[in-house]
Amino acid sequence: MFFKKVLGFFSNDLAIDLGTANTLVFLRNKGVVCDEPSVVAVDKRKNRVLAVGSEAKRMLGKTPSYIQAVRPMKDGVIADFDITGEMLKYFIAKVHNRTAFVSPRIVIGVPSAITQVERRAVRDAAEASGAREIFLIEEPMAAAMGVGLPIDEPYGNMIVDIGGGTSDVAVISLSGIVCSKAVRVGGDKMDEAIVNYIKKTYSLLVGDRTAEQIKIEIGSAIEIDKSDLSMEIKGRDLISGIPKTVTITEDEVRDALAESVSLIVETIKITLENTPPELASDIVDRGIVIAGGGALLRGLDHLLRKETDLPVVIADDPLSSVVVGVGKALDDLDLLKRVSIY
Repeated sequence: MFFKKVLGFFSNDLAIDLGTANTLVFLRNKGVVCDEPSVVAVDKRKNRVLAVGSEAKRMLGKTPSYIQAVRPMKDGVIADFDITGEMLKYFIAKVHNRTAFVSPRIVIGVPSAITQVERRAVRDAAEASGAREIFLIEEPMAAAMGVGLPIDEPYGNMIVDIGGGTSDVAVISLSGIVCSKAVRVGGDKMDEAIVNYIKKTYSLLVGDRTAEQIKIEIGSAIEIDKSDLSMEIKGRDLISGIPKTVTITEDEVRDALAESVSLIVETIKITLENTPPELASDIVDRGIVIAGGGALLRGLDHLLRKETDLPVVIADDPLSSVVVGVGKALDDLDLLKRVSIY
């Protein structure tokens, strides 16, 4: 134990939010130092990594046949073990001081519904990237710490973390998750729904990056005001095969997103139904906190207030809530031991 503490003085320990869409890295005493897409470009001829992160994302859908731009994380878990390991190596090397005496301790945020096999895969990928010690924390717990909820007190705190691959809903009390439910619906499924809607309605094929831009610019969960937003989009006509431009409206995008949003709302309602009465009364007073990139979908907080009759608050910085929470655990080993799951 003493030896491990001594090693800690010579190591730049890291906290990682290993997300489906983005990977964020928190360096102890410095804060969030890396926020890049979870994308890796691979040269299949030479079997080597060409680019990682932002540079690789720019290649999505634009590569020749021998270059493959892939997203190694799917639905919040590892879909390609080897490429995930390479991606972790890249991010660790980018932010970790390689002149440091020892390898870093790494704390990683993972979805609450992760299986034992998936946990092992995350740990193995982190070990292969050069970690000294590895701890895993469930993302809703990390998000709750990141937004400043009093997780160690005997009160019910409800957190909804809507990421790229999963949406995690949890009620937390006394540094533990009392009840939780996760659904593999998040930003990626919303993008996919927009792609399918445009394909079906306009016989137009657009890429995931275009769908994401549509969601960000004119996407909404509920009609708040008569804004009549619209956006010109370009893609390939599925009938003629020729590129063309169409205009899509906010109402159409909302219809496309309706199924994904309703699944998230249903998951929240089921978690509330399973919450012990004493903690449920706390949630009536304290409300629900939304974190993750999905929290930025316009009108989502209004929809949740309407559906639950509870106060709903969007985190100040929803995109970095998980990694900031995981980072807080780096500075408090007792807290880390209480909330880590592996």
